[in-house]
Amino acid sequence: MNKKTDLRVIKTKNNLYQTLIELMSDMPFEEIKVSDICDKALVNRSTFYSHYSDKYELLSSYIDTLKDSLEKELEKNTSIKNTKEYYLEMISLFLDHVSEKREIYIAIGKANKNGIMMDMIYDTFKKEIIEGIDKFDKKVQIPSNFVATFYLGAVFSAGTEWMLNDSKYTKEEMIHYLDILIPDDLEISK
Repeated sequence: MNKKTDLRVIKTKNNLYQTLIELMSDMPFEEIKVSDICDKALVNRSTFYSHYSDKYELLSSYIDTLKDSLEKELEKNTSIKNTKEYYLEMISLFLDHVSEKREIYIAIGKANKNGIMMDMIYDTFKKEIIEGIDKFDKKVQIPSNFVATFYLGAVFSAGTEWMLNDSKYTKEEMIHYLDILIPDDLEISK
């Protein structure tokens, strides 16, 4: 019985997430009402409120699931031979993740100019970059916080530019351009 209940809850939440994304593709988040979400999802308002206090909590919960998904993708980066290889693999994983969930990212980011999603991506990358820097054992040259800030700006800006501008460049072109721009190796301090 408990397994069925959990499955129903998962299905209901996924239905509400998908409905929210569909609505956000058509209208700004601020104009969406809980009743719009419930009507389109074919869910009673009481069911909605048993899971979320309002539409903001629904959006926040969904962004948390995206963040978890992005973190899992970035954890696949085992390219720690040198700085360049590490960052090229990170941006490649990010572009794959965005391609797979493009409709979601565009609905949250572009159509609604929602800073929450950008903050989520930024925070996730910052955590990954700082953890990545800790994997390198190099001589003292540049403080790791400065390196993280520098690469975070580059990776974040390039990735979001690619995502929000209908993939103006292919993934391969993006990786090629970054390959030229990122130094072969960088000595950092911890």
